[in-house]
Amino acid sequence: MAITIKDVAQLAKVAPSTVSRVIANNPRISEKTKVRVRKAMKKLGYHPNFIARSLANQSTKIIGLVLPSSSIEFYQNPFFPTILQGLSEGAQENHYSLLLSTGKTEDEIYNGVVNMVQGGMVDGIILMYSRLNDHILTYLRARGFPFVIIGKPYDFMEEITYVDNDNILAAEQATDYLIQLGHERIGFIGGDVTLVMTLDRLSGFEGALKRAGIIPRNEYILHEDFLHEGGQAAARRLLSIDEPPTALVVSDDLMALGVVQSLREMGIRTPEEMSIVSFNNVLFSELSLPALTSVDINIFDLGYQAAKGIIQMLQTGDAPAGAIIPHHFVERHSCRSIKEGAMVAMNY
Repeated sequence: MAITIKDVAQLAKVAPSTVSRVIANNPRISEKTKVRVRKAMKKLGYHPNFIARSLANQSTKIIGLVLPSSSIEFYQNPFFPTILQGLSEGAQENHYSLLLSTGKTEDEIYNGVVNMVQGGMVDGIILMYSRLNDHILTYLRARGFPFVIIGKPYDFMEEITYVDNDNILAAEQATDYLIQLGHERIGFIGGDVTLVMTLDRLSGFEGALKRAGIIPRNEYILHEDFLHEGGQAAARRLLSIDEPPTALVVSDDLMALGVVQSLREMGIRTPEEMSIVSFNNVLFSELSLPALTSVDINIFDLGYQAAKGIIQMLQTGDAPAGAIIPHHFVERHSCRSIKEGAMVAMNY
């Protein structure tokens, strides 16, 4: 005879409705009760039928994930597997699955989102980026469909649930570090200029220079894809300038690896002739030669908290406020002082 919710409820000495709420990981049920019910489920060998529950509740228990338009970056840049790991763990804890929407163009991605929403394929959506004038965000807001953004919204910040770092502050600190080492000719290599993250990091970079009395030079500011090839292209362009920079703030570790390779090919040593600070602190930043000084943005936590945010929204109907994930500075061997007696203290 099949074990039922009523059998679990009887053993755990709770109501069947409480067992259902524990299975759904309802936040209104106490942890003590959840532990008791889960012990009863394990003892009886009870396994919830999530398909039947989804049909009864008109819920798919699926969260849609929407990537930026460049699927190449998704497959090559280790940022995305790490953030997917966080998203997956946050979803699985609450018995949700993930559905990835991809496309080669913005129109393909938009149509994919419309199909997910209007076809009833997902309960909610996570946008894995924040972009200026995003038609997908406008569409989701107009329909009142639950969604969370990884990245600070450009508009409607008080109305949208998001998870992000303080990218302005992080870029300020990275730039300040190089300034304290004596560098004044500092370049910036960013990504897609329609992404809010790129704009925030550029703002922090320029703000730090101006506070130090250094006028930002337009020819030192470049934007490329978040790829190894993007870093290579940017390095070649910067080294073609009559007076190239002596230090760089690079928005992504994979780009920074491309920078280091191009510099090496041109006979420029890192950090002896070019200091580099990058972002993300993925595994190979430590394995690079030299090991990269990098801003750790806690990529896993960005994904995990985004999943928790959308699930809270779906379970309670309440939209959580925006969350800022802390970052920290990881000092390695890709920077050097160009002034004697320089002591750099990072208290970030």
